Amino acid sequence: MELLTPSRKTIVGIQFLFVAFGSTVLVPLLVGLDPATALFTAGVGTFIFHLVTKGQVPIFLGSSFAFIAPIISASQQWGMPGTIAGIAGVALVYFVMSALIKWQGRRLLDRLFPPVVIGPVIILIGLSLSPAAVNMAKENWLLAFVSLITAILVLTFGRGLVKLVPVVVGIIVGYIVALCMGLVDLSGVATASWFALPPSISHFQLPQFAWEPFVFMIPVAIAPVIEHIGDVYVVGAVAEKDFVKDPGLHRTMLGDGLACLFASLVGGPPVTTYSEVTGAMQITKVTHPQVIRIAAATAIVFSVIGKLSALLQSIPSAVLGGIMLLLFGSIAAVGVQNLMNHKVDLNVTRNIIIVSVTLTLGIGGAILTFGTFSISGIGLSAVVGVLLNLLLPQKKP
Repeated sequence: MELLTPSRKTIVGIQFLFVAFGSTVLVPLLVGLDPATALFTAGVGTFIFHLVTKGQVPIFLGSSFAFIAPIISASQQWGMPGTIAGIAGVALVYFVMSALIKWQGRRLLDRLFPPVVIGPVIILIGLSLSPAAVNMAKENWLLAFVSLITAILVLTFGRGLVKLVPVVVGIIVGYIVALCMGLVDLSGVATASWFALPPSISHFQLPQFAWEPFVFMIPVAIAPVIEHIGDVYVVGAVAEKDFVKDPGLHRTMLGDGLACLFASLVGGPPVTTYSEVTGAMQITKVTHPQVIRIAAATAIVFSVIGKLSALLQSIPSAVLGGIMLLLFGSIAAVGVQNLMNHKVDLNVTRNIIIVSVTLTLGIGGAILTFGTFSISGIGLSAVVGVLLNLLLPQKKP
Protein backbone atom coordinates (compact mmCIF):
# COMPACT_ATOMS: atom_id res chain seq x y z
CA MET A 1 0.00 0.00 0.00
CA GLU A 2 2.96 2.33 0.55
CA LEU A 3 4.02 2.09 -3.15
CA LEU A 4 1.51 4.59 -4.44
CA THR A 5 1.76 6.63 -7.61
CA PRO A 6 1.88 10.43 -7.20
CA SER A 7 -1.72 10.74 -8.44
CA ARG A 8 -2.97 8.17 -5.94
CA LYS A 9 -1.07 9.85 -3.12
CA THR A 10 -2.75 13.12 -4.07
CA ILE A 11 -6.24 11.59 -4.06
CA VAL A 12 -5.71 9.84 -0.72
CA GLY A 13 -4.18 13.02 0.76
CA ILE A 14 -7.24 15.06 -0.24
CA GLN A 15 -9.42 12.36 1.30
CA PHE A 16 -7.54 12.68 4.59
CA LEU A 17 -8.31 16.40 4.62
CA PHE A 18 -12.00 15.61 4.10
CA VAL A 19 -11.78 13.48 7.23
CA ALA A 20 -10.26 16.33 9.25
CA PHE A 21 -12.20 19.16 7.61
CA GLY A 22 -15.36 19.04 9.71
CA SER A 23 -13.60 19.18 13.06
CA THR A 24 -11.01 21.70 11.89
CA VAL A 25 -13.63 24.28 10.86
CA LEU A 26 -16.12 23.40 13.61
CA VAL A 27 -13.84 24.54 16.46
CA PRO A 28 -13.38 28.11 15.17
CA LEU A 29 -17.09 28.35 14.37
CA LEU A 30 -17.93 27.43 17.97
CA VAL A 31 -15.51 29.89 19.58
CA GLY A 32 -15.94 32.82 17.19
CA LEU A 33 -12.77 32.50 15.09
CA ASP A 34 -12.41 32.35 11.31
CA PRO A 35 -12.69 28.85 9.73
CA ALA A 36 -10.46 29.75 6.79
CA THR A 37 -7.72 30.80 9.22
CA ALA A 38 -8.10 27.47 11.03
CA LEU A 39 -7.57 25.60 7.75
CA PHE A 40 -4.53 27.76 7.01
CA THR A 41 -2.96 27.20 10.44
CA ALA A 42 -3.73 23.47 10.28
CA GLY A 43 -1.92 23.19 6.96
CA VAL A 44 1.09 25.33 7.91
CA GLY A 45 1.20 23.78 11.40
CA THR A 46 1.33 20.29 9.89
CA PHE A 47 4.24 21.32 7.67
CA ILE A 48 6.05 22.77 10.71
CA PHE A 49 5.47 19.48 12.56
CA HIS A 50 6.83 17.43 9.65
CA LEU A 51 9.87 19.69 9.37
CA VAL A 52 10.72 19.23 13.05
CA THR A 53 10.09 15.46 12.94
CA LYS A 54 12.28 14.99 9.85
CA GLY A 55 9.24 14.19 7.70
CA GLN A 56 8.93 10.74 9.27
CA VAL A 57 5.72 10.87 11.33
CA PRO A 58 2.38 10.69 9.42
CA ILE A 59 0.42 13.07 11.65
CA PHE A 60 -2.00 15.85 10.68
CA LEU A 61 -2.53 18.76 13.06
CA GLY A 62 -5.99 20.33 13.25
CA SER A 63 -8.06 22.54 15.55
CA SER A 64 -8.16 21.20 19.11
CA PHE A 65 -11.55 20.53 20.75
CA ALA A 66 -9.90 20.64 24.19
CA PHE A 67 -9.70 24.44 23.98
CA ILE A 68 -13.31 25.24 23.04
CA ALA A 69 -14.50 25.95 26.60
CA PRO A 70 -11.23 27.66 27.71
CA ILE A 71 -11.22 29.96 24.66
CA ILE A 72 -14.86 30.94 25.22
CA SER A 73 -14.19 31.56 28.92
CA ALA A 74 -10.98 33.50 28.32
CA SER A 75 -12.52 35.63 25.57
CA GLN A 76 -15.28 36.72 27.96
CA GLN A 77 -12.65 37.88 30.46
CA TRP A 78 -9.88 39.30 28.28
CA GLY A 79 -11.36 39.56 24.79
CA MET A 80 -10.44 37.47 21.76
CA PRO A 81 -7.14 39.26 20.92
CA GLY A 82 -5.78 38.59 24.42
CA THR A 83 -7.09 35.03 24.36
CA ILE A 84 -5.37 34.26 21.06
CA ALA A 85 -2.12 35.63 22.48
CA GLY A 86 -2.64 33.42 25.53
CA ILE A 87 -2.51 30.35 23.27
CA ALA A 88 1.26 30.88 23.30
CA GLY A 89 1.06 29.45 26.84
CA VAL A 90 -0.02 26.14 25.27
CA ALA A 91 3.15 26.12 23.21
CA LEU A 92 5.21 26.68 26.36
CA VAL A 93 3.84 23.47 27.92
CA TYR A 94 4.81 21.49 24.82
CA PHE A 95 8.30 23.01 24.87
CA VAL A 96 8.83 22.11 28.54
CA MET A 97 7.62 18.54 27.98
CA SER A 98 9.85 18.21 24.92
CA ALA A 99 12.89 19.30 26.94
CA LEU A 100 11.99 16.95 29.81
CA ILE A 101 11.62 13.96 27.50
CA LYS A 102 14.85 14.86 25.70
CA TRP A 103 16.61 15.00 29.08
CA GLN A 104 15.21 11.79 30.58
CA GLY A 105 14.83 9.79 27.38
CA ARG A 106 12.83 6.65 26.67
CA ARG A 107 13.06 5.29 30.20
CA LEU A 108 10.82 8.10 31.49
CA LEU A 109 8.15 7.18 28.95
CA ASP A 110 8.45 3.46 29.67
CA ARG A 111 8.03 4.21 33.36
CA LEU A 112 5.09 6.59 33.01
CA PHE A 113 3.35 5.11 29.97
CA PRO A 114 3.70 1.32 29.78
CA PRO A 115 1.27 -0.63 27.53
CA VAL A 116 -1.19 -1.14 30.40
CA VAL A 117 -1.62 2.67 30.54
CA ILE A 118 -1.25 3.54 26.85
CA GLY A 119 -3.69 0.85 25.66
CA PRO A 120 -6.72 2.23 27.55
CA VAL A 121 -5.74 5.80 26.63
CA ILE A 122 -5.74 4.87 22.93
CA ILE A 123 -9.14 3.21 23.36
CA LEU A 124 -10.42 6.40 25.01
CA ILE A 125 -9.12 8.57 22.17
CA GLY A 126 -11.51 6.73 19.88
CA LEU A 127 -14.42 6.26 22.28
CA SER A 128 -14.32 9.83 23.62
CA LEU A 129 -14.87 11.10 20.08
CA SER A 130 -17.84 8.77 19.52
CA PRO A 131 -20.47 11.18 21.00
CA ALA A 132 -19.41 13.81 18.46
CA ALA A 133 -19.86 11.28 15.66
CA VAL A 134 -23.29 10.21 16.94
CA ASN A 135 -24.44 13.82 17.43
CA MET A 136 -23.48 14.61 13.83
CA ALA A 137 -25.09 11.42 12.51
CA LYS A 138 -28.37 11.81 14.37
CA GLU A 139 -29.19 15.01 12.48
CA ASN A 140 -30.27 12.63 9.70
CA TRP A 141 -29.70 8.94 10.30
CA LEU A 142 -30.57 8.06 6.69
CA LEU A 143 -27.73 10.19 5.32
CA ALA A 144 -25.38 8.91 8.02
CA PHE A 145 -26.09 5.27 7.24
CA VAL A 146 -25.86 5.84 3.48
CA SER A 147 -22.36 7.29 3.96
CA LEU A 148 -21.35 4.62 6.47
CA ILE A 149 -22.62 1.66 4.45
CA THR A 150 -21.04 3.03 1.26
CA ALA A 151 -17.65 3.33 2.99
CA ILE A 152 -17.97 -0.20 4.41
CA LEU A 153 -18.86 -1.64 1.00
CA VAL A 154 -15.90 0.12 -0.62
CA LEU A 155 -13.55 -1.18 2.09
CA THR A 156 -14.91 -4.71 1.79
CA PHE A 157 -15.36 -5.12 -1.95
CA GLY A 158 -13.41 -2.25 -3.52
CA ARG A 159 -10.37 -2.84 -5.71
CA GLY A 160 -7.41 -0.69 -6.70
CA LEU A 161 -7.74 3.06 -6.26
CA VAL A 162 -11.37 2.88 -5.11
CA LYS A 163 -10.40 0.79 -2.07
CA LEU A 164 -8.03 3.59 -0.96
CA VAL A 165 -10.72 6.26 -0.86
CA PRO A 166 -13.69 4.83 1.08
CA VAL A 167 -14.17 8.13 2.92
CA VAL A 168 -14.36 10.16 -0.28
CA VAL A 169 -16.77 7.70 -1.92
CA GLY A 170 -18.92 7.60 1.22
CA ILE A 171 -19.09 11.40 1.41
CA ILE A 172 -19.84 11.78 -2.31
CA VAL A 173 -22.68 9.24 -2.23
CA GLY A 174 -24.08 10.77 0.97
CA TYR A 175 -23.83 14.27 -0.53
CA ILE A 176 -25.66 13.22 -3.71
CA VAL A 177 -28.46 11.68 -1.65
CA ALA A 178 -28.63 14.86 0.45
CA LEU A 179 -28.89 16.96 -2.74
CA CYS A 180 -31.74 14.77 -3.97
CA MET A 181 -33.50 15.24 -0.62
CA GLY A 182 -33.05 19.01 -0.77
CA LEU A 183 -30.91 19.04 2.37
CA VAL A 184 -27.90 20.91 0.98
CA ASP A 185 -27.71 24.70 1.29
CA LEU A 186 -25.66 26.04 -1.63
CA SER A 187 -26.30 29.73 -0.94
CA GLY A 188 -22.91 30.09 0.72
CA VAL A 189 -21.21 28.71 -2.41
CA ALA A 190 -23.03 31.20 -4.63
CA THR A 191 -22.01 34.21 -2.55
CA ALA A 192 -18.43 33.11 -1.81
CA SER A 193 -15.58 34.70 -3.75
CA TRP A 194 -13.28 32.55 -5.83
CA PHE A 195 -10.11 33.74 -4.12
CA ALA A 196 -9.74 35.35 -0.71
CA LEU A 197 -7.01 35.25 1.90
CA PRO A 198 -8.16 34.31 5.42
CA PRO A 199 -9.19 37.55 7.22
CA SER A 200 -6.56 37.23 9.94
CA ILE A 201 -3.87 36.86 7.26
CA SER A 202 -5.03 39.68 4.96
CA HIS A 203 -5.51 42.02 7.95
CA PHE A 204 -2.58 40.75 10.00
CA GLN A 205 -2.12 42.21 13.46
CA LEU A 206 0.19 41.09 16.24
CA PRO A 207 -1.70 39.50 19.17
CA GLN A 208 -2.26 41.69 22.22
CA PHE A 209 -0.15 39.85 24.77
CA ALA A 210 -1.32 39.75 28.39
CA TRP A 211 -0.14 37.57 31.27
CA GLU A 212 -3.58 36.59 32.54
CA PRO A 213 -4.81 34.57 29.51
CA PHE A 214 -1.26 33.25 29.01
CA VAL A 215 -1.22 31.74 32.51
CA PHE A 216 -4.87 30.67 32.19
CA MET A 217 -4.11 28.51 29.14
CA ILE A 218 -1.07 26.70 30.60
CA PRO A 219 -2.90 24.10 32.75
CA VAL A 220 -5.48 23.56 30.01
CA ALA A 221 -2.67 22.24 27.78
CA ILE A 222 -1.95 19.28 30.08
CA ALA A 223 -4.73 17.11 28.61
CA PRO A 224 -3.78 17.71 24.92
CA VAL A 225 -0.12 17.00 25.77
CA ILE A 226 -1.06 13.64 27.27
CA GLU A 227 -3.35 12.94 24.34
CA HIS A 228 -0.45 13.81 22.02
CA ILE A 229 1.60 11.01 23.59
CA GLY A 230 -1.26 8.56 23.07
CA ASP A 231 -1.72 9.66 19.46
CA VAL A 232 1.98 9.16 18.67
CA TYR A 233 1.71 5.62 20.03
CA VAL A 234 -1.46 5.08 17.95
CA VAL A 235 0.20 6.30 14.75
CA GLY A 236 3.23 4.13 15.50
CA ALA A 237 0.98 1.09 15.92
CA VAL A 238 -0.87 1.82 12.68
CA ALA A 239 2.34 2.45 10.71
CA GLU A 240 4.18 -0.39 12.52
CA LYS A 241 7.06 1.93 13.42
CA ASP A 242 8.45 3.22 16.72
CA PHE A 243 8.17 6.99 16.37
CA VAL A 244 8.79 7.40 20.11
CA LYS A 245 12.32 6.17 19.42
CA ASP A 246 12.88 7.73 16.00
CA PRO A 247 12.56 10.67 15.45
CA GLY A 248 11.65 10.81 19.15
CA LEU A 249 8.72 12.04 21.21
CA HIS A 250 10.67 15.17 22.12
CA ARG A 251 10.59 16.13 18.44
CA THR A 252 6.86 15.46 18.04
CA MET A 253 6.20 17.55 21.16
CA LEU A 254 8.37 20.37 19.85
CA GLY A 255 6.66 20.26 16.44
CA ASP A 256 3.19 20.41 17.99
CA GLY A 257 4.28 23.29 20.24
CA LEU A 258 5.73 25.32 17.38
CA ALA A 259 2.53 24.76 15.37
CA CYS A 260 0.47 26.06 18.33
CA LEU A 261 2.76 29.08 18.59
CA PHE A 262 2.28 29.82 14.89
CA ALA A 263 -1.50 29.53 15.28
CA SER A 264 -1.46 32.06 18.12
CA LEU A 265 0.55 34.53 16.02
CA VAL A 266 -1.91 34.53 13.11
CA GLY A 267 -5.18 34.30 15.03
CA GLY A 268 -6.03 30.61 14.73
CA PRO A 269 -7.12 28.07 17.36
CA PRO A 270 -4.54 25.74 18.99
CA VAL A 271 -3.78 22.66 16.92
CA THR A 272 -3.38 19.07 18.02
CA THR A 273 -2.67 15.64 16.56
CA TYR A 274 -5.79 14.47 14.70
CA SER A 275 -7.09 11.03 15.56
CA GLU A 276 -9.62 11.29 12.72
CA VAL A 277 -6.84 11.10 10.14
CA THR A 278 -5.16 8.29 12.08
CA GLY A 279 -8.43 6.36 11.84
CA ALA A 280 -8.47 6.93 8.08
CA MET A 281 -4.90 5.61 7.86
CA GLN A 282 -5.94 2.54 9.84
CA ILE A 283 -8.72 1.59 7.44
CA THR A 284 -6.89 2.48 4.19
CA LYS A 285 -3.50 1.14 5.34
CA VAL A 286 -1.86 4.23 3.81
CA THR A 287 0.64 5.71 6.28
CA HIS A 288 3.12 7.54 4.05
CA PRO A 289 3.99 10.94 5.60
CA GLN A 290 3.98 12.50 2.14
CA VAL A 291 0.26 11.78 1.87
CA ILE A 292 -0.31 13.76 5.09
CA ARG A 293 1.70 16.65 3.67
CA ILE A 294 -0.55 16.59 0.59
CA ALA A 295 -3.52 16.90 2.97
CA ALA A 296 -1.79 19.88 4.63
CA ALA A 297 -1.12 21.56 1.28
CA THR A 298 -4.76 20.97 0.32
CA ALA A 299 -5.89 22.64 3.56
CA ILE A 300 -3.86 25.74 2.68
CA VAL A 301 -5.31 25.80 -0.85
CA PHE A 302 -8.85 25.39 0.47
CA SER A 303 -8.29 28.26 2.91
CA VAL A 304 -7.80 30.71 0.02
CA ILE A 305 -10.32 29.32 -2.50
CA GLY A 306 -13.56 30.73 -1.18
CA LYS A 307 -16.03 28.74 -3.31
CA LEU A 308 -14.28 25.43 -2.72
CA SER A 309 -14.17 26.02 1.02
CA ALA A 310 -17.87 26.99 0.98
CA LEU A 311 -18.73 23.85 -1.00
CA LEU A 312 -17.03 21.66 1.58
CA GLN A 313 -18.81 23.49 4.38
CA SER A 314 -22.11 22.69 2.65
CA ILE A 315 -21.61 18.94 3.30
CA PRO A 316 -24.34 18.00 5.80
CA SER A 317 -23.05 17.09 9.26
CA ALA A 318 -24.93 13.78 9.11
CA VAL A 319 -22.89 12.70 6.08
CA LEU A 320 -19.62 13.35 7.95
CA GLY A 321 -21.06 11.80 11.10
CA GLY A 322 -21.70 8.51 9.32
CA ILE A 323 -18.06 8.34 8.26
CA MET A 324 -16.88 9.23 11.77
CA LEU A 325 -18.79 6.27 13.22
CA LEU A 326 -16.36 4.03 11.36
CA LEU A 327 -13.16 6.03 11.86
CA PHE A 328 -13.43 6.60 15.61
CA GLY A 329 -14.22 2.96 16.29
CA SER A 330 -11.13 1.92 14.37
CA ILE A 331 -8.97 4.00 16.73
CA ALA A 332 -10.43 2.21 19.75
CA ALA A 333 -9.64 -1.07 18.00
CA VAL A 334 -5.98 -0.02 17.77
CA GLY A 335 -5.96 0.39 21.56
CA VAL A 336 -7.30 -3.14 22.03
CA GLN A 337 -4.69 -4.36 19.56
CA ASN A 338 -1.98 -2.55 21.57
CA LEU A 339 -2.95 -4.43 24.73
CA MET A 340 -2.96 -7.74 22.86
CA ASN A 341 0.37 -7.18 21.05
CA HIS A 342 2.12 -6.34 24.32
CA LYS A 343 0.49 -9.33 26.00
CA VAL A 344 -0.96 -7.29 28.86
CA ASP A 345 -2.32 -9.93 31.24
CA LEU A 346 -5.78 -8.85 32.39
CA ASN A 347 -5.83 -11.74 34.86
CA VAL A 348 -3.35 -9.71 36.93
CA THR A 349 -5.24 -7.62 39.50
CA ARG A 350 -3.18 -4.42 39.13
CA ASN A 351 -3.62 -4.48 35.35
CA ILE A 352 -7.38 -4.88 35.47
CA ILE A 353 -7.58 -2.05 38.05
CA ILE A 354 -5.57 0.32 35.85
CA VAL A 355 -7.50 -0.51 32.69
CA SER A 356 -10.95 -0.44 34.27
CA VAL A 357 -10.50 2.81 36.25
CA THR A 358 -8.90 4.57 33.28
CA LEU A 359 -11.73 3.58 30.94
CA THR A 360 -14.50 4.32 33.44
CA LEU A 361 -13.26 7.83 34.21
CA GLY A 362 -12.79 8.66 30.54
CA ILE A 363 -16.04 7.24 29.22
CA GLY A 364 -17.98 8.58 32.21
CA GLY A 365 -16.78 12.13 31.58
CA ALA A 366 -15.23 12.71 35.01
CA ILE A 367 -14.02 16.27 35.71
CA LEU A 368 -11.61 17.40 38.43
CA THR A 369 -11.66 21.12 39.26
CA PHE A 370 -9.41 23.28 41.45
CA GLY A 371 -10.40 26.95 41.25
CA THR A 372 -10.01 28.00 37.62
CA PHE A 373 -8.06 24.86 36.74
CA SER A 374 -9.89 21.75 35.56
CA ILE A 375 -8.87 18.49 33.93
CA SER A 376 -11.21 15.95 32.41
CA GLY A 377 -11.64 13.28 29.78
CA ILE A 378 -8.54 11.68 28.32
CA GLY A 379 -6.21 13.98 30.28
CA LEU A 380 -7.67 13.07 33.67
CA SER A 381 -7.91 9.39 32.80
CA ALA A 382 -4.30 9.30 31.64
CA VAL A 383 -3.07 11.02 34.81
CA VAL A 384 -4.99 8.55 36.98
CA GLY A 385 -3.68 5.63 34.91
CA VAL A 386 -0.10 6.85 35.33
CA LEU A 387 -0.54 7.31 39.09
CA LEU A 388 -2.10 3.87 39.53
CA ASN A 389 0.73 2.28 37.57
CA LEU A 390 3.31 4.03 39.77
CA LEU A 391 1.57 3.35 43.09
CA LEU A 392 0.15 -0.14 42.76
CA PRO A 393 2.73 -2.78 43.75
CA GLN A 394 4.18 -5.01 41.08
CA LYS A 395 3.65 -8.72 41.63
CA LYS A 396 6.95 -10.26 42.62
CA PRO A 397 8.13 -13.08 40.36
